Amino acid sequence: MTVLPQELINVSVADKHAVAQAVSVKQAVADAEAELGERGRVLLRPSGTEQLVRVMVEATTLEAARGTAQRIADIVAKPLS
Repeated sequence: MTVLPQELINVSVADKHAVAQAVSVKQAVADAEAELGERGRVLLRPSGTEQLVRVMVEATTLEAARGTAQRIADIVAKPLS
């Protein structure tokens, strides 16, 4: 198993379950997965104990993981309309 650089960002949200259903969030995750392809992965999940959504990205470089995770986290942090 190849170990890849990983970035985890916890994002405080008002409704942690609604975030994953938001079109903008789904699109951001799909775009990131397409960009990373087989060279990385994206995991987005609500915390079990806090009003947080966890954004985790693995990529071939730490810079790619950080940049991708931050782009998704910025979208997750925006209020849902």
